[in-house]
Parts: sequence; structure tokens; C-alpha cells
Amino acid sequence: MAASLVFRLHNRGPELVREVLLERGWEEYDEKEQEEEDWNLYWRGSAFCKSEYHNLLPWQRLNHHPKTAGITRKDCLARNLRRMKATFGSALYDFSPIAFILPNDYTRFLDEYNKLRLTRGPSVYWICKPVDLSRGRGIFIFEDIKDLVYDCSVIVQRYISSPLLISGYKFDLRIYVCVKSFHPLTVYIHQEGLVRFATEKYSLSSLKNLYAHLTNTSINKFGPFYKTQKERVGQGCKWTLSKFRHFLHSQDINQLLLWQRINNIVTLTLLTIAPSVPSCPNCVELFGFDILIDVKFKPWLLEVNYSPALTLDCQADVTVKKSLISDLIDLMNYTSTDRLRERAYQKHGHKQPCLHADQPSHVPIPVLPKAKQSKFQKKTRSIQSSQTQALPLIKTLHWSEKINRRRTRHHEQPAASWKLPSIYRYIQLFIIPLEGTTAVNGQHVPPLRVGDFIRTFPFNTATLEASQHKLDVKIIIQELHKLTAQLADWRSEEEEEDVEGEEDFDSLLWGQKDPPLLRQYFKP
Repeated sequence: MAASLVFRLHNRGPELVREVLLERGWEEYDEKEQEEEDWNLYWRGSAFCKSEYHNLLPWQRLNHHPKTAGITRKDCLARNLRRMKATFGSALYDFSPIAFILPNDYTRFLDEYNKLRLTRGPSVYWICKPVDLSRGRGIFIFEDIKDLVYDCSVIVQRYISSPLLISGYKFDLRIYVCVKSFHPLTVYIHQEGLVRFATEKYSLSSLKNLYAHLTNTSINKFGPFYKTQKERVGQGCKWTLSKFRHFLHSQDINQLLLWQRINNIVTLTLLTIAPSVPSCPNCVELFGFDILIDVKFKPWLLEVNYSPALTLDCQADVTVKKSLISDLIDLMNYTSTDRLRERAYQKHGHKQPCLHADQPSHVPIPVLPKAKQSKFQKKTRSIQSSQTQALPLIKTLHWSEKINRRRTRHHEQPAASWKLPSIYRYIQLFIIPLEGTTAVNGQHVPPLRVGDFIRTFPFNTATLEASQHKLDVKIIIQELHKLTAQLADWRSEEEEEDVEGEEDFDSLLWGQKDPPLLRQYFKP
């Protein structure tokens, strides 16, 4: 019998993931009743250990790629952006304020501080953040170096003192980014996101008032004005990105260019770590990029969040996050064969594994009917189709042998090694492409859109080819330059017309309510 898809949550959370998956017909993993390998998705807020990547089986997914702390820890992000600035020029990586990691960079910071005091006077502001804390903890803003006091590793950055305001309130954008794969690099950005407001009016005369300078919900929901009506902002401290789009319509700006610059920040930031992240095809990663827009409508990267919060504090959270998780599950590309775990076959008396080497390569695997009162089917959705599905040649050991060998390999693996072995060492797994996948020059092109996730990379044939095998960062940067320059020159009164040349490769321009096709604006 076909089993339900099974999810496993670390420390029983987050509740939103449980709710969405149960509504989709999944079953929650029960370690007392189910075997260790009998799950399809393992979700946790913290990082997985090396052995969990080594031990992945073909039907299993993890919600984190390995070694992504290079952008999610504030000090690592600062180092990587500094390295990319030195390699590709400060003009390209000018979307992050100058940063110093203290105490190591204290002398460099002191030199910069004194230089700016001489050239610009005392009106230069700095923000200090602990490198490994989240939710606004330990953050303070200062103008005079005598107020810089810290007892742990911190990052000190130039404070963006002229942010764009709405009714006098500071805000930033939480942009949700899914990295489907680092090899080849495949990136999706969700159409919905959050606009997070401070709950007191912005003023540089009160640097210690965190309710005026920080936008973290974990801080502002305890502020005295959180529930009051705040002019155009309204009650609470959040909008959806859709509401922010309505605000932009009243501003005389090139909206396509603004969204593309935010998109560029995402891509250029991911390029800092993409070559060094080990390949792990059965993983996805959901990042939360925090973007501040200044008074000149220039977007700035504040930080990248690992496991962005999925709590529901207000209606904006419900609107955004529930569909976000549902779309993320669709991006994981589960198929009917993922239900056919070894345990399901054993429970119903099947002696052969679901994919066995003795079967001819053309033997179809049926989508099995729903079982009554099976513990695997407690909350499952009805199977939509009873059609058969032919699989290509698959060479494998019996799963029990694979699991035993896998455990043996794990114990023999040197602890210091970070090279991840292929999870397909004993099985040449056929991964069914996402619906909508096409091919260009023999290379698979991920679908344009999955739910409200818009594919933003690769965005044309050149970036597709540059992301295969060894990542060609220079080519990717050149293509980003060309696209951004053409959007900067575009005017709304110009007639939109399709550009010939890349007929097999469609992309959408993320950000707009109805994302237009890239070929309407981009000449390769």
C-alpha cells in the first residue's frame, strides 16, 4: 500500500509547518511507531549535523543546505562581502554598509571613525550588533565612540541614517528566498513578503529608543504604541508586500528597477558562498533577506536570516507565511514514488524493495490506492491519478543493505572531512523534474514559477550555462549588469514588445504584482 508522506519536526515545531502539512494530507513522524528512516521531510530551525547529510535516503528531504552560515552569521557575511568587494569592485557590492568585526577590526574601525569625524563632523552614526544573536537582541546605535561598549564579538556598521519613511515611521522588507539547489545554483523569490515597521516615529535625537530605530517584531510588539492606529501604517507593525506595492504606485520611481536591484542583492549575496556549499540535491533552504530602502530609493542589505520566523503574530503573517510554506513544499517536488518507503512495503508483506535491481528498467510502478485505516493514511489526500509511471534504468541494492552499508560508511568516515558523498552512491536515482521544467541545449531549466515563488536565477541562457559544473561568477555578474542597465533605461511609456533571441528560455521579473516576462525588457 502507498503510505502518506511523513514529516518530522525537530523539537515539535514550527507549528505552522505542522498545520500546513497536515492540511495537505501528510502524517507526522512518530519515533515510537515508525522506523528511523521512515520519513520524507525533516524540518528543524537549527543546522543539521554532518551525519544527517551523509545518511540521506532518496525519498528524504532536509530544509537546510550544509555550510550556509557564510551569509547567515553577521560576521561571516561581512567577511564574504568584503572579499567579493576586493575581487569584483566596491561599486558592485555597494549594497551593504561598511562593517567592522570587533574586537579584531577595532584598529581599522578607529581609523575610519576618526577619518569621518574630520571630514563630516559628528553627525555620523553607527549600529552595533552581536554576531550570533537574532530578533534584535543586543543591538544599539551610537554616535560617539565612548558609547561603544561590548562584551562579545560584535559587528559595527555605518548606520543608514536617512531611511525611506512611511508617515514618519521607519520600515524594512523581509524578502523570502528559496535556494532549490546550489549545484547548479537555482533561486526562487516569493512574491509575498513582509514590511516590518518601527512603532514610534523615526528621530536621530533619540538613538536609545529602539521602538523608533529597530523594525524587529519581537521588539515592537511589546512597544506602547503597537496596538494604536499609526496614520497610514495602521495598527500593529506589519504590512504585506502587496500593500507596499500600492504605496509604491504613489511614488515617482522606476519600480521595475527597484525590484531588480533587490533581486541583484539576493543573487550577489548567494554568489559569495555558492561555490563552497557542498552539493546536496535533497535539500532546500528558505532564507529571510532583510532589505532597507533609503530616502533615495536605494535598497540596502541588512542581514540574511537562517530559519526566518514562522510564528503568526498578526493577519499579515497569516496571509504571507501559510502560502509561503505551502509553495515551498511544492518546490520540494515530491512524487508518488516518495510514498513507497521500505517500511510501507514491509508492513504489507512485500518482500522486494520498492525499486529493485532485478526489475526491468521499463517496469511501471503504479500509484497504489488509498488504504483504509492504515496508520500511513490517517490524514492523507486522495490520490489524484491511478496512471502508471515508467522509470528509467535504476541500479540499486536492497534498501536494507544500503542502510547497513550507509551506517558502516558513516562510522568509518573521518570526523574532519566535509566532503559530502553522493547520496546516490548505490542508487542512480531518477528525480522527476518539477512540472513546467524545460530543456535548453540539453540542460534542464527549472519552471518559471511554483505558486508565488518566481525563479530569479538562472534568468537567461548565459546564466544557466554559467551555473553548470563550475560556477562562472564573472559571466553571471556581466549578465546582471546588462539586465539592470536596460531596466534603468526603460520608461513606462515605451511599448512592450518581445525580444527575439532566447525563445526557449523564459523568465519573469520578480517584484511586480503581475510579473512580466523578462524578454519584454531585456535584449541579450
